[in-house]
Amino acid sequence: MEILVSPGPDETASRAAEVVLAGLRRRDGHASVLGLATGSSPLGLYRELGRAVAEGRADFSGTYGVALDEYVGLPPGHPEGYRQVLLREVCGVIGLAPERLEVPDGSATDADALEAAAAAYEARIEELGGVDVQVLGIGANGHLGFNEPGSALASRTRVKRLSARTRRDNARFFTGLDDVPTHCLTQGLGTILAARRLVLVATGDAKTEAVAAALEGPLTASVPASVLQWHPDTVVCLDEAAAAGLRNRQYYDDSAAGLPGT
Repeated sequence: MEILVSPGPDETASRAAEVVLAGLRRRDGHASVLGLATGSSPLGLYRELGRAVAEGRADFSGTYGVALDEYVGLPPGHPEGYRQVLLREVCGVIGLAPERLEVPDGSATDADALEAAAAAYEARIEELGGVDVQVLGIGANGHLGFNEPGSALASRTRVKRLSARTRRDNARFFTGLDDVPTHCLTQGLGTILAARRLVLVATGDAKTEAVAAALEGPLTASVPASVLQWHPDTVVCLDEAAAAGLRNRQYYDDSAAGLPGT
């Protein structure tokens, strides 16, 4: 695991974008697959990827985008459904073709249909050849995707109940808490771990405790993001505020400096 700490959110976003682009360049001979997270944490990263496109350093016209999750029960086209969010915040920013955006189908209302949608999403990711780079944020309670505390570490895409804290955190995107869906379809922790590179972006002091628990605490279902410790190519991009709780900060900075003379 590589931990990169930058002074503020803008520098963090720029650094994360370079890490994402480097990971995508490894896909040789096939369309690259970029895993997409929603929320405020990756917005700066997406803007930086858009800047790279504008400067001719990147091209996402042939890339597939794969969403981490989707709410259950929102009507098609709802502005806070994650397909619509990603169309606004990613496709329109980096030039990803809307028809190449894959999002779990949370439109069903019965359990059997939702389980079938989850299985179909797993199959689609496999059909694409897997995710090359998965962008991630982290919840204040340590969730990854919508894998809430208690999620199985080897879980696959499935229906999950959203925690009360997550629903409160997301209520700002809706007219009120009562309008926030109670369930979602989310990639499982095992699905996320199957990506070739994981890039976590976290900024601000609201994420300090969760970041420290995930990166330096025990591997535990109580902190789903602790599975990052298990992945062979995890890069964590933080600003100073998010990194404030790390005990081994000096070592991370020394490691990020690279070999002498390089």
